[in-house]
Amino acid sequence: MSTARVKTPPALRIGELSRRTDVSVELLRAWELRYRLLRPRRTSGGFRLYSEQDEWRVRRMRSLVGSGLSAAEAASGVLQEERAGGQATVVPAGLLDELDRALLGFDERGAHATLDRLFSTVVLSAALEGAILPELRSIGDRWASGQVSVAQEHFASNLVRGRLLALARGWDQGRGHRAVLACVPGELHDIGLICFGLMLHRRGGWRIVYLGQDTPLETAAVALKRSRADALVETSADPRRFTVIAAQLEDLASRTTLAIGGAGATESAARRMHATLLEPDVTSGAIRLAAQTLGGARGRKLSASRPATRARRTGSSQRAPSV
Repeated sequence: MSTARVKTPPALRIGELSRRTDVSVELLRAWELRYRLLRPRRTSGGFRLYSEQDEWRVRRMRSLVGSGLSAAEAASGVLQEERAGGQATVVPAGLLDELDRALLGFDERGAHATLDRLFSTVVLSAALEGAILPELRSIGDRWASGQVSVAQEHFASNLVRGRLLALARGWDQGRGHRAVLACVPGELHDIGLICFGLMLHRRGGWRIVYLGQDTPLETAAVALKRSRADALVETSADPRRFTVIAAQLEDLASRTTLAIGGAGATESAARRMHATLLEPDVTSGAIRLAAQTLGGARGRKLSASRPATRARRTGSSQRAPSV
């Protein structure tokens, strides 16, 4: 079923919507009343009829709730996606294969043309999670198995990184909270971190101070102080890199909000550091962080007053790409 934002005649009774989405009728009614997630029309006989767009909202709501967001946070995220300029919410069929061919064929012009179409027709969250990150993860897996060369992997990563940083221009503007984003020392995978920053800025209005790859903690601490940032986000694809600097990160967490993410971030590490463990889904992670009420640039941590295990994450099969 296409989930693009197109006008389709309302056709589903609530029982059929429940069957299709595996969400109980009672919960559907609650989401409709509390969050105005669904917009049915009534027939002359008084029955509610729901559209395919209603079905998309329910499926997206389930996905976000499943990634650890509260129902209120998830509903807000779904409705924000829908207001994103009339763009589609899924990647058009064939576009991902087209992007793959261009990137692996060293076709810079073709890759940029495909990315132009992607970003102009699909909402940013869908572009990142439905195309960019899966494609780079696939290329990385094929490199590991010898199907893709180092040259191809580097070409793809560098081209995509450049496009994402172009989208990031101006992400420190505004009046919202400010976050410093950095890869831990030795970590070079930063594309997932850039994607997270884009969503944190677009969704929550946060201002981003981006430090990027292989950032010494002393540098991050200086950036926090001078920018008067409200939070520090540290990422790594390797859990050992968090282990080496756990004590230093715990010290930083005593002075500011600390969030950790990437494939190397674990609940045990977050608990030790008094940090928030970000969801693997960059949109869900950004929505959760943006939804927190911060009391200022010092001392008010997202998870200091509760165990880090309450910041839930999905299973390892859906873990974040190497960020």
